[in-house]
Amino acid sequence: MSTGLRRGGRQARSADDQISAPRPNGPAGLPRLLVGLDASGAPMTLADHGRVHGPIPRPAPLELIEAVERSGLRGRGGADFPTAIKLRSVAERSRRGTVVVVNGSETEPASAKDRLLLARLPHLVLDGAVLAARAVGARDVIVKVGEGSAAALRSLEGAISLRGGDDVTIHLAAGPEGYVMGEESAVVHLLNGGAPVPTFVPPRVFERGYRGRPTLVQNPETLAQIALVARYGDRWYRELGTDADPGSALVTISGAVAAPGVYELAFGTPMTDLLAAAGGSTEPLQALLVGGYFGTWVESSRAFRLRLAREDLRSVGCSLGSGVLIALGESGCGLHESARVIQYLAAQSAGQCGPCVYGLRAISDVFGALADGVAHDRERDRLLRWTAEVRGRGACHHPDGAARFVESALSVFGSEIEWHRSSRCTAVPAGMPVPGIAARTSGPRAARRSAAAGASARSSQRGSGGSGR
Repeated sequence: MSTGLRRGGRQARSADDQISAPRPNGPAGLPRLLVGLDASGAPMTLADHGRVHGPIPRPAPLELIEAVERSGLRGRGGADFPTAIKLRSVAERSRRGTVVVVNGSETEPASAKDRLLLARLPHLVLDGAVLAARAVGARDVIVKVGEGSAAALRSLEGAISLRGGDDVTIHLAAGPEGYVMGEESAVVHLLNGGAPVPTFVPPRVFERGYRGRPTLVQNPETLAQIALVARYGDRWYRELGTDADPGSALVTISGAVAAPGVYELAFGTPMTDLLAAAGGSTEPLQALLVGGYFGTWVESSRAFRLRLAREDLRSVGCSLGSGVLIALGESGCGLHESARVIQYLAAQSAGQCGPCVYGLRAISDVFGALADGVAHDRERDRLLRWTAEVRGRGACHHPDGAARFVESALSVFGSEIEWHRSSRCTAVPAGMPVPGIAARTSGPRAARRSAAAGASARSSQRGSGGSGR
């Protein structure tokens, strides 16, 4: 792990700074987080950041926490936890010397939003980190980034070197990359000199984290949102989205879409409009993977009726998670793509807990056999029993997320298991980003699908696929 250090100057706090009312020059509509983004790919300079957003405000600590609470902001790292509660939990322990950690690990392979913010809009994230530090009484901010994120590291090093008015010390740390290494206790364990693996709780990091101090761990998008709430107010923040889900979110959209990338969208946006933002689907869609590799497959005809809203997503058993949406086209194979993902998740176990190490490996082996057409359909029941058994039996939620993914894959693509046994699939690889796991095929296709149910499902999917454009 490498670490850099930058110390800003001290400034007196103004207790009468208020952020209850929105500033008149807050961005109207979208984009908000991505406003002023340089199309060339260059990081936004400190001068341009100041022209777009103005100087960093100085609200009193409680004023900021209350504004974040009124805004309804929730964490964007995957857990969807109310941000104000995390801030308050650490602030209440400020006498013990608190710390803020920016968790820029972004170990979800299908997500690119946090790397985008760190590489292109570093000052917005750093503003949020400084504001959060002031709110919880911290004098140290540590920005942890994956060691392979070269653009983010360069951008952050340059940004930190130019910031002279912060009254906190900003450290930059790079660490190894792996799926569970982004879990907050794993990040803190690494920063404390240990291996980057999750630790058992309690205590939680807000109770005893970095060097035994109460630690606030937030992901870059959450902190960037805090910077906007501090500048423009909670009422401005709630002008977009819905009452239950205010504001906007960054979503990484990929798969069978014309323009994959990171998009900022208001909560409440129809799922079809998310696909349209990415140029629309390039072929009829079978399903959408919502929330990344700890997320949930949703059959396309159901997914097209949803909005980007917790209530809608929960109605089909999923959540936005790490802000990922993958469109699986009709030419791909959901079983083979899912087999690759679960093989990857099994390999990413921290190796600490038996149910995770051996359970996920067994689940991966059987799921792969079903996808390759060499296992009996009854193995599906065994998989479902195993996924129930591994839930809640680890130091972290790795087995839980993997189990959720497998169960949704069996629900959406389970009808194809028997067809794979008899016909051998040669679907086109869908290009899902699964590090270290090659695309799966089963040899020449012996026959096209002939089952009436399969043909009917395909016809239904073709009929609704165009609404994504």
